Amino acid sequence: MARTRAKDYDDKRRALLHQAALTFARDGYDRASMASLAADCGVSKALLYHYYASKEALLFDIINAHLEALVDAVEAADRSDLAPRARLEGLVAALLEAYRDADAEHKVQINALQLLPDDEQGQLKALERQLVERFAEAIRALRPELFTGTPLLKPVTMSLFGMLNWFYMWHREGGSISRGDYAKLATVLLVSGVEGL
Repeated sequence: MARTRAKDYDDKRRALLHQAALTFARDGYDRASMASLAADCGVSKALLYHYYASKEALLFDIINAHLEALVDAVEAADRSDLAPRARLEGLVAALLEAYRDADAEHKVQINALQLLPDDEQGQLKALERQLVERFAEAIRALRPELFTGTPLLKPVTMSLFGMLNWFYMWHREGGSISRGDYAKLATVLLVSGVEGL
């Protein structure tokens, strides 16, 4: 007879994912073992295996859940009815807010995605492309004539992601700049640069 799922299965799974992300971010994927992950998560190795058949499956789910949350947050915040600059600032603010409390997941995505099999990497990279395409569409709207038929859109879009993806490395909550203020700053820097092209 198949074992039924506990009512709190999804909550436990999310907690395991977050703690495992902290372990992978701290120790690196290669050095973490299922035994050390279980210990850090405060569960038995058998229980961890109940949720995940392998360390690779755990890694995939950490990155997949993180990217899905980012895509959902950005899609929910996208307002194509706004002026292009306001739309872009809203997307930037939504992404930075989605990064809150996800530094470990973000670090794991950056450092370990390429360790997964090609088919799993493909699924995750498709989610990354959804994010990039959403931002590229908003950036194109700033100056459509500049980006149509030129190779500029990708480098400009990726420059913005360069500013946002490394935010976790230096930003401290309660520090000199808030997430909202940095969203405005990053948008101003990008828009000013686009206007100067």
